[in-house]
Amino acid sequence: MKIRSIALTILGLGLFLANPVSAQTPIRVLVSNGVREVVQELRPQCERAIGHPLEIQLGSTTQIMEKVAAGEQFDVALLTTGAIDDLIKQGKVAANSRTDLARCGIGVGVRKGAPKPDIRTSEALKKALQDTKSISYAADGASRTYIEKMEERMGIAADAKPKTLLTQGSVAAGENVAAGKAAIVMTLISEILPMPGVELVGPFPAELQNYVNFAGGISTKAANADAGKALLQSLTGAKAAAVYKAKGMEPR
Repeated sequence: MKIRSIALTILGLGLFLANPVSAQTPIRVLVSNGVREVVQELRPQCERAIGHPLEIQLGSTTQIMEKVAAGEQFDVALLTTGAIDDLIKQGKVAANSRTDLARCGIGVGVRKGAPKPDIRTSEALKKALQDTKSISYAADGASRTYIEKMEERMGIAADAKPKTLLTQGSVAAGENVAAGKAAIVMTLISEILPMPGVELVGPFPAELQNYVNFAGGISTKAANADAGKALLQSLTGAKAAAVYKAKGMEPR
């Protein structure tokens, strides 16, 4: 029994040394869909840098804010800047931890292989939205408010509304397009690029573009604020910047 106990101890030590990160307390991170792909790409190097595994919860910023309001606990939040600022005002995120991450423009996607409409100018985008049979975007997405204000300014809001399929989350909007239930998806470019069966047509023209900014912050009740700080540092810098760009975002 004594020999077996020693053997198990040695085995456990070997597993710890082989993968020390997995033996540490997880850092709970709330991640907005807008930065989901960047975080997933950087996750391995972040975990190595901070020495803790990441426990990631994904969702739209709206969904995440509702959960936080209901008592959801977290160590780090990666959300729109407006949401982070609200959490700071509420005393839930440390003000001195606020870290700008990146910004992302809004774009248009179509089903893979489908003809791509011309959206290079405001008039071209207006015509594309008038001609399309159906549009889909997230009801709770960070870009919804701007999209609908843009349609109002174009004078096409009344026409667009009955052919718009609203979804919970941008993933479902992409699924509508991939399945042929909608012809066009409009959301953040970083959300369109990974959509299965969907191709990015391009960004909104410069004169109509609107950027959604993202930031990170550490909970005032974080179990390990130092690890949270190290995580935010890992999500900035040259290496992280290259990933943001590859995922359709602009690092700050």
